[in-house]
Amino acid sequence: MSWIRLKGISKSYERTTIFRDVNFKLTAGDKVGLVGQNGAGKTTLLRMILGQEVPDEGTVDITDDISIGYFSQFSELDSDKSVLEELEALFPEVARLEAEMEEVNAGFGNDPDESEMTSLLERQAELLEQQERAGTWTYERDIDTVLTKLGFSAEHRMLPIGQLSGGWRNRAALATVVIQAPQILLMDEPTNYLDIEGLRWLENWFAKFDGALMVISHDRQFLDAVCNRIVDVENNRLYEYEGSFADYIQKKQMAIKSLQREFAHEAELLAFEQEAINNRKQLAKNPSKSLRRKLANIKRSGKPRPVDQIVTEIYGGLHVKDELCKVLDVGKSFGDEQLFDGLHFEIRRGDRIAILGPNGSGKTTLINALAGEEPISSGEIRWTKGTNYVSFNQVVEALDLSDTVAHAVSAMPDSLAFHATKKSVNRFLGLFQFSEMERTQKIGSLSGGERARVALAQCLLSGAAVIILDEPTNHLDMQSTQVMERALAHFPGAVLVVSHDRFFIDKVANRVLRFDGEGNIGELEAAI
Repeated sequence: MSWIRLKGISKSYERTTIFRDVNFKLTAGDKVGLVGQNGAGKTTLLRMILGQEVPDEGTVDITDDISIGYFSQFSELDSDKSVLEELEALFPEVARLEAEMEEVNAGFGNDPDESEMTSLLERQAELLEQQERAGTWTYERDIDTVLTKLGFSAEHRMLPIGQLSGGWRNRAALATVVIQAPQILLMDEPTNYLDIEGLRWLENWFAKFDGALMVISHDRQFLDAVCNRIVDVENNRLYEYEGSFADYIQKKQMAIKSLQREFAHEAELLAFEQEAINNRKQLAKNPSKSLRRKLANIKRSGKPRPVDQIVTEIYGGLHVKDELCKVLDVGKSFGDEQLFDGLHFEIRRGDRIAILGPNGSGKTTLINALAGEEPISSGEIRWTKGTNYVSFNQVVEALDLSDTVAHAVSAMPDSLAFHATKKSVNRFLGLFQFSEMERTQKIGSLSGGERARVALAQCLLSGAAVIILDEPTNHLDMQSTQVMERALAHFPGAVLVVSHDRFFIDKVANRVLRFDGEGNIGELEAAI
């Protein structure tokens, strides 16, 4: 029997239709990945199941006594309690049983008669069984495991949740949902802010989870590892594909001609996605350096498709020097804590450098230093004279909310858009799913994901020789990420990116700089 049943659901906001006559079922063992463009209705679907939104038509039926856990990428968790106290409070039955056991144990010291002793022993045995079922002996270990895997240090565990940053608060909310282990999990972007170790642990946890899961995620490798069904939210309907994310990519390519398409280049982007999946499978079977070099050469020399031609047309007039930056024995410390030291590498034209490592190891600090946002403690960062760079985070923060999308992209001084034809710029913005009407919208009226797309388009068209990206896929839908990947593939300059999106890194990076979290940084190495 299905646990959740959506029947004939329709939903609109003012004049915008989100869903039209949607039907859906979720059963024990289902692990459903929700994919689709920003604004397609993925989060709205979860909110209707939770009762936070009401459909205009149709019904949402949920089986009685089914427990549902919800994780939102915009955590509302706020408390004066520490993370540890918040998680321990999820076990009130354990605390009640321990208090009652203390009373029973105290009774043994009151010189009970034979009858009282028998009653105390019987009650003690009952309580021991109840404590076993409530997890009295394992809950502290379970909490410690979850917090460790999500990157919480001993210090972080004792901080009041209200004092945590947004990213740490998100991870605390994720820990709360995982510890509760309800029968149904509704998860909205749970992989944001997790490092690769945390991602792998979460994948394994979901693989063992025997309930039902609905997850919104832009992380394609995560979806491929976890899900047994993909639901594409598109054109006000739900299109279901049995199997993994890789199966979905293959099946959607076969079905794409029969579906309405808002953008003409989706088939090409899916083809690129299929190639990346095939490359990953080849490497899994034969992780040799020669195969890596072969795949890297194929990636560089692949025949351009029309979507590439739109990008290369924009980049045709951008000329970049060979040597762009030298990082010379750079170190960074905070007080007595040495984050990293003796870092030495060069940035050259054509480099796609992925900076990997656990949270807190110094990745973001490094790119902030390169972007001039963070002073270094030792060494030198020497940019080649005349080399311009652009930071995605800085562009996001500097967005003028009163400006329109088209003007914000086209009016940047020295930008490629400023010197390109209006037709070329509009075709480029079309790749990022901005229709003619949406290009005239004020940025302040856009969602977080749409604003991220504007900032990304500004970076890609800025005319800078180096683009610096910190977790650029966090708020992008899948098609926008695919367009970014194609644009970066043809960008003639260099790219530095911090990301936990392993699929994105595999498709973009040709060099990797690894932080180990212990202050050590590996030499730059080749990537696919």
